[in-house]
Amino acid sequence: MTFKRVRHQLYRQWRTLLLEDNAIRRYNPAKFKSLTFSINFKERPKPMAIQRTFSIIKPDATRRNITGKIIAKLEDAGLRVVASKRVKWEKADAEKFYAVHAERPFFNDLVAFMTSGPVVLQVLEGENAIALNRETMGATNPEEAAEGTIRKEFAESLEANSVHGSDSEENAAIEIAQCFTEAEIVG
Repeated sequence: MTFKRVRHQLYRQWRTLLLEDNAIRRYNPAKFKSLTFSINFKERPKPMAIQRTFSIIKPDATRRNITGKIIAKLEDAGLRVVASKRVKWEKADAEKFYAVHAERPFFNDLVAFMTSGPVVLQVLEGENAIALNRETMGATNPEEAAEGTIRKEFAESLEANSVHGSDSEENAAIEIAQCFTEAEIVG
């Protein structure tokens, strides 16, 4: 039942009480206090929980000065930047961040790439932020990325794909804690 209908129902019951038995002339407050009704609102979907996710704008994008365009795409998608900093990672920083890939053959190239120039580290916030960020970024391989995604528009290659984003709540929490203090997240 909508608010307008509830209001109308209340008005009708109030009017009936006043008109009943010439109640306009002999208003009885006790009768009005006994007024009862029930409201059955349609069940509304519960709002999604606000999530935080981690994002990196990689050296290929900072080198080409397209960080603003990437941030605009993220914000247009409904994400809010609540922490951001531009840094130049040392080899140890990149190795620590990508330690999960240490045994993979591309690890050394990835570390070299991520230390080749400045990166922009960000904490993004919004409803279903992790999935929304990944959808906005597009597939890791830019050739497979959907039209309109960051990687389709800006990536140079599979390695130089302009952005990184957390893939789960657990990884987002780990990556955020690794790169930001609580005091730096001010959203």
